[in-house]
Amino acid sequence: MIGKKQARLRRARRGRMKMRELGVCRLTVNRSPRHIYAQVLSADGASVLAQASTLDKSLRNGATGNVQAAAKVGALVAERAQAAGVSQVAFDRSGYKFHGRVKALAEAARAGGLEF
Repeated sequence: MIGKKQARLRRARRGRMKMRELGVCRLTVNRSPRHIYAQVLSADGASVLAQASTLDKSLRNGATGNVQAAAKVGALVAERAQAAGVSQVAFDRSGYKFHGRVKALAEAARAGGLEF
């Protein structure tokens, strides 16, 4: 029987193979019960172009594991990606459902200027 984490990673692998085939930068999301993390990775996956998380000093005050915090992280990563010269990305949800915190981060990143 396949475990919950292995099933999520299997779903993530399928999407990542398609993104690698397209050769586009990707906005990847990782979440834990307490924090949420976002990175913009280069097309080859070798370098991080921009990153933001609820561990940043500007986002640590208040709750860090809710939808509002995820929206702040999405806006911040979009701002940093724009500063790095990236505007077109593929959204890598890492096998998580597009719901709740992951959806809030994606919508805030779109509102911040990232296209995906």
